[in-house]
Parts: sequence; C-alpha cells; structure tokens
Amino acid sequence: MSMRLERLVGAYLAVAIAAIGIGMFLGLLQALEHAGIDLYPLLQPLIRSYYQGLTLHGVLNVLVWTTFFICGFLLFITSRALDRPLVGLSLAKGAFWLMMLGLLLTVWAMLSNEATVLFTFYPPLRAHPAFYLGLTLIVVGTWLITATLVMTYRAWRREHPTERTPLAAFAALVTFVMWTIASMGIAAEMLFLNLPWSLGLLPDTNPLLARTLFWFTGHPIVYFWLLPAYISWYTLVPRQAGGKLFSDPMARVAFLLFLVLSVPVGLHHQFTDPGIGSSWKMLHALFTFALFFPSLLTFFNVVASLENAGRARGGRGWLGWILRLPWDDPVLVPQLLAMVLFVFGGIGGLVNASLEVNLAVHNTAWIVGHFHLTVGAAVTLTFMGISYWLVPLLAGRRLWNARLALVQAWLWFIGMALFSHALHRLGLLDMPRRTAIGSAPYVLPEWQTWLPLVAIGGTILFVSGMLYLLNLALTVTVAPCEAPADVQFAQAVAPADQAPAILDRWRPWLVLAAVLIVLAYGPTLAHLLATTALDTPPRRVW
Repeated sequence: MSMRLERLVGAYLAVAIAAIGIGMFLGLLQALEHAGIDLYPLLQPLIRSYYQGLTLHGVLNVLVWTTFFICGFLLFITSRALDRPLVGLSLAKGAFWLMMLGLLLTVWAMLSNEATVLFTFYPPLRAHPAFYLGLTLIVVGTWLITATLVMTYRAWRREHPTERTPLAAFAALVTFVMWTIASMGIAAEMLFLNLPWSLGLLPDTNPLLARTLFWFTGHPIVYFWLLPAYISWYTLVPRQAGGKLFSDPMARVAFLLFLVLSVPVGLHHQFTDPGIGSSWKMLHALFTFALFFPSLLTFFNVVASLENAGRARGGRGWLGWILRLPWDDPVLVPQLLAMVLFVFGGIGGLVNASLEVNLAVHNTAWIVGHFHLTVGAAVTLTFMGISYWLVPLLAGRRLWNARLALVQAWLWFIGMALFSHALHRLGLLDMPRRTAIGSAPYVLPEWQTWLPLVAIGGTILFVSGMLYLLNLALTVTVAPCEAPADVQFAQAVAPADQAPAILDRWRPWLVLAAVLIVLAYGPTLAHLLATTALDTPPRRVW
C-alpha cells in the first residue's frame, strides 16, 4: 500500500475520531440534563441551549463520525482486498478536502446558533445556508469516493476477467453504490428545497415533501453505517477469532439484498404523516420486513463462523464454543459486544416498522434508545474494534494498552445497555424525544425511576469514550514502533467460486433496485409534486 493512501486513510479517521470525541461530551450533557443536572449554562455563550447541543451531538456523531470513518476504512479495505493501488487516489483526496470544507461550514452554522434544527433539520425550522451547503458538500464527497471505488474495481476486473470479486471489495462497492442511490433523496431536498429556501429564493416550503425526500435517504443511511460493520464481521472477524467464514455466497446474497431493498422503505418513518396514502405506507412496511431477511442471513452466517472458530479452539457442547473465543483480544471483543447489542436493536426495529405497533412508540424516547443500539452500539463499537488494529497499522506502532481497550469496550457495552434500556422503558411510558426533559414542566412520576439510569448510562459511555480517545492518542504518539501487520481476510468454508455467477454481476441487481424504488416512491412523489404547495413559512424557535 502506498504511503499516500495510508496518510489519506489516517486523515479520514482523525476527523472521525475528533468528531465523536466532541459529540460524546455533548451526549453526556444531554444524559445528565434528563436527570435534572443542567450543565449547559456553564458553556455559555458557545452553546446557548440544550437544542443547540443536541444538534451538534447528532450531526457530529451520526453523520460526521460515521461518514468519515467509513470513507477511510473502505478505501483501505478495497485496496487491500483487490491487492492493487486505488485508481483515482487524487479524487479520493479531493473528496476529503471537499468534505472538510462542508464540515467547516456546517459546524460554523451550528456553533453560531444559526442551525439549531437538530440533525434531521425538518422544515419549517430553517437553518443558515451554510448548514445545508456544508452537508451537501459532504454528500458530494462521498460520491467521489464511490467513483474512486468503481474505477478501481473496473481496473481490477480488466486484470482478472474470470475471477470472483473478493468479498470485502464486493461489499465495499455495494455499500457505496447503495448509498449513492439513496443519497439522491437528501440531495434533492437540499438543492431544490432547503438551500433555495434558506437563500430567500423560495419564500416558503412544504414540510411533507421535505420529510419524504429526507426519508428517501434517512433509512438507507442506517445501512450505509451498518454495512461497513458487516464487512468487518464477515471478512475479518472470523479470522481474528481463529476460524473461517461459514459461507461466502450467503454473504453476497445478503449484501445484494441490502442493495435492492434498502431504499424503498423510508415511508415507515412517516406512518403518522398525513398526505401519504396508507397503502404506500403498508408497502414500505412490507419492504422493511423483507429487509430483515438479509439481517437474519448475516446473523446466521456470522454466528456460524464464530462457532467454527470456537470449536477450532477446542469448544465443546452447544454453547461451550462461545467461551473458547479469544475474549482477551481488544480488536475482537468490541465487535462481539456490538453484535450482542445489535440483536436487541434489530428486534426493536421490527416494532418501529409495524404500521400499528409503531403508533405506541412513535416520537417517544423508545426511538432514541433504538438508534443508539444501531449507530451507537453495533456501528460505533465495531468501528472502535477496527480502530484498535487499523490505527496502529497506519501509525506503524503497537496498540498502547490492550487491557485498557478491553475495559473500554466492556464499559461501552454496560453503559449502552443501561442507557438504551432506560430510554426504551421511558418511551413505553410516553416520554417524548427531542425534548429537554429536565426542564420540562410535565415530568411524570413514573419517569423518575428511569431518568437517573439515562444519566448513569450516559456517564459510563462518556468515560468509555474518553478511554478510547486516550488509548488511540497514546498509540500514535508514545507507543513502541512496530512493523505493521498485514491485513488477513478470512477464508470461507463455502468459498466464492461456489456462488452462482449472477451474484458477481451488477446490472440485474441495479435494475431490480431501480424498479422497486420507482414502484415504492414514484406514485407518492409524483402525487406530492403535483398537489403540494410551498406555502409554509420558516420558523426559528431557538
């Protein structure tokens, strides 16, 4: 691998890790506020309100940490999996600087309190044009990463016309192709609604149309976060655990199903929105349940791979193999704990996708608990585990303290379990989300049991996050120099050449994805564009 790629990957990771560091601090303030400990006055005038802090927390943790980490990680993985330099590395470098410009614009707007609109930025709340422009530049940067990966794949295909694409590279391509398709919704919202509206070119807007375009992207982005974690679980974790991947063909089926089904599901976030027919909401609910199938395939395949590893290490009995896994490995353990928490996140997702049951939890703290189990646990814990081998490799140093990394992972697991469970329970007790509960005049007595657990869980998460940052900082500065170990991908019990050729072709799956998107969104968007008036004036609450 060239030093240029190493430096670029390191730059992406550095921005991601800095973003989550700031975001975790703001998350601590929000958790404490729920228990009646309001520290926001101490941050005046930098942070003027709970909602400004919540906006910063959401954007930095949900959008910046994930996107920058994914770009760096998958550029690295693709180059290693294809065993060739990236084509268009300068394009990926340009993407980084474009995304940095977007990040600076976005952060300026939020810090100046000109974009306190939360990370979903629903109209009629209106932000400064810099906020919308900044997020748009970040999205365009990811498109340039897609172009880099596609050009690299095409060059590899010319050199290997008959070989199956290595699974890690194949999955990285699926991730960015799916995201590029999905991000068209938010790009349309930004370019044709929010940005002209914030510039005064459109006097008013329409929240329903904007929300529909947002959720065209808003649910698929979950899989943009998750699929890189799955790439690690499929292609790296089995070898790290001492075994083999159970089935390469099954993994390809799962990733292709995510490509096909990730986009036409967004209306399940709009079950309570008027102006969209219930039949189209039901169709999206059905597609969402269908999307659970590749997650089940992933669960089976990854657990079977771990069982293979545990039994290869001497495990016996139905569950004895679990104890034989290398629970002293700081790279593996965070990812195993991420998998455990994600089981509960997946179960909660079925509740959210159910047309009737969703009404019991819609817009409550349940939703906050749910997405902390996905992006905050499955994704973030996995990325932390990846960091513990990737950062030392890029720095040419040993991980500073493996035992500290294990402590950090277990603390995150415990903190997230407490934090998320308390929020799920509060959601079932009808506590609203997006609300400064500690300052609300309507706190119910039954909430008082669970609100302190939100603060305790959030505090444990913050301590864990600080240990993560400390370990990485000392790794790149004072840890002993060490020749970087090469990346080793897992072999498969059922290898790639057992997969049908269609699982390594792109055109049929892209056509099927396009057909389902047109079917699921075409009539609804056509109806909204034909009947929806831009007649809602802007609002500024904070």
